[in-house]
Amino acid sequence: MGYLDHAKWIARPPASATIRYGLALVSVVAAGGLARAFLHFHLPVAFTAFALSAIAITFWYGGTKPGIVAAVLSALVRTYLFDPEINTVSRLLYDLVFLVFALLMTGIARSRKELEVRVADRTAELTQANNDLKLEIAERNRAEAELRESEAYLAEAQRLSHTGSWARVSATGEMRYWSEECYRVLGFDPRGGLPRFETFLQRVHPDDQAKIREISAAAGRAKFDYETDYRIVHPGGEIRDIHVVAHPVFNPSGDLVEYVGTVMDVTERRRAEEKLRQSEAYLAEAQKLTHTGSWAWDVAERRALHLSEEWYRIYGFDPEEGLPTWGKSLERLDRHERTRLREAIDRAVSEKSDYDVEYRLLLPGGSVRHLHSVGHPVLDASGNVVQFVGSSTDITERRQAEEALRQAQADLARISRITTMGELTASLAHEVNQPIAAAVTDANTCLRWLNRDHPDLEEAREAASRVVKDATRAAEIISRIRLLFKKVNPQWEPVDVNEIIREMVALMSGDAARHSISVRTELVAELPQAMGDRVQLQQVLMNLMMNSNEAMKDADGPRELTIKSQCGGGEVLISVSDTGVGLPPQQADQIFNAFFTTRVHGTGMGLRISRTIVESHGGRLWASDNSPRGARFAFTLPAKIDGHE
Repeated sequence: MGYLDHAKWIARPPASATIRYGLALVSVVAAGGLARAFLHFHLPVAFTAFALSAIAITFWYGGTKPGIVAAVLSALVRTYLFDPEINTVSRLLYDLVFLVFALLMTGIARSRKELEVRVADRTAELTQANNDLKLEIAERNRAEAELRESEAYLAEAQRLSHTGSWARVSATGEMRYWSEECYRVLGFDPRGGLPRFETFLQRVHPDDQAKIREISAAAGRAKFDYETDYRIVHPGGEIRDIHVVAHPVFNPSGDLVEYVGTVMDVTERRRAEEKLRQSEAYLAEAQKLTHTGSWAWDVAERRALHLSEEWYRIYGFDPEEGLPTWGKSLERLDRHERTRLREAIDRAVSEKSDYDVEYRLLLPGGSVRHLHSVGHPVLDASGNVVQFVGSSTDITERRQAEEALRQAQADLARISRITTMGELTASLAHEVNQPIAAAVTDANTCLRWLNRDHPDLEEAREAASRVVKDATRAAEIISRIRLLFKKVNPQWEPVDVNEIIREMVALMSGDAARHSISVRTELVAELPQAMGDRVQLQQVLMNLMMNSNEAMKDADGPRELTIKSQCGGGEVLISVSDTGVGLPPQQADQIFNAFFTTRVHGTGMGLRISRTIVESHGGRLWASDNSPRGARFAFTLPAKIDGHE
């Protein structure tokens, strides 16, 4: 009960002065009326009693002042209406009675007010105590509800994390408390009550029982925290891995009272850890087999966060010495490679992109390794690059294999050239014989002019000049043939494709003439040069022209070999067209496969080698049907731009 209730006990509801004083008048009038009624029925006059009642009512309900007014009015009414003839002493006695009664009622009214105040105060105290009690009860109920809710959350958390809580008396080993999850984790039925320590110990795997006994005994003596792992055997025979954590509880005197702790079912975690270890072992073995090391490094501090075992092996660092610094890692690269790697990384950081770079590694022993590194950025919530993760692969063996393959391809191309030249022996002999025979004829002519009685020196000089010219022509033919036979490494240089075409047409003209094949060239003037190896490009043209001649030697109708050069789109295009038998039906897509041939004595390597050479030059080689008959082979080479390759 609050302040308003307290005020209700202290003061009556407020009433106007008119009502309170009107009560005095009305009560006295009522007393007089009743007295008159008694006289009318000849009853004893009882005005004094009625007046005293009116005074009492007025004092009780109207207050002290209206009560005094009621007393005065009662005295006047009695004196002038009911006892006008009594003597003065009697009148004074009646007045004294009214006065004493008024004083008595004044004291009673005052006492009543004091009592009302005390009652109001006590009521307020009781009300406040009642309110406090209600608040305390509500707070206790709320605390109990929160406790129940917390216990429910705790039980749910324990269920989700497979963690149970427990308490055990250290002195006796008696179990004092097990949570519901503790029963489930350890495989006990809560309806059976708390098990004894020995009963619990019987569920522990036989190989772990001695360890649990020893730890429990040692903890009881030394009073220390402990945690350990053991296996529990459930009634169904299932074995679960348990991790226990225990903490001692002491009384104010420092004596050990009990141990409290948790048990956690870590079976799934152990299995996951085992799978992770196995996966890491597989990954490490895979990295070892592929010579690939994984890494992660911090962009801001330029320091390594993770380096796999294979990375250490590739870079030649000792894992026992810890993570090498960024600077030490870069020391394994020469200055040029270091700069190139830094530029690639800085560009990837600024662009927040991947980077892919190859570089050489110089190991302390002097050996060189070729590496291929790929990095991927890791961004934070703000989109900034914070880390890079990636891998570095030792491609030294691949580089060596590629070099061996290139050498094998070069040797194979040389063998192919020699084989092709062997097929052209008769044509080449005829080609060389012509300038030699001409030189012999011119030499004889020169001798005749000199043996005359009067030597004609001018004619002899002209004949000698023709000898020199024919000998030079023969030497050039032999030089070109020797170049095709010679074993040299590819020499990349600007080459005039039109000049190569003319040389090969001249070299192959004898073979073409032997099979009645007309050779026509359509060469674009001022054709841009191409970067490449002159001998290899001669071999490509020779292979294509040989194939065309072979396709036309038994063909009916005109036999025409057309060689064209064109330029466009930054490329030089060369095509060799014939009017022979055309591409093999249903097998046109196989003609560039190794060892595929339609010739009786062919090796099936000419077109394969030709495509390999063209692709190594950055171009393409393809075949199509020629209109109206025959086949067309074409290949492209990147045109050389002044100042650039």
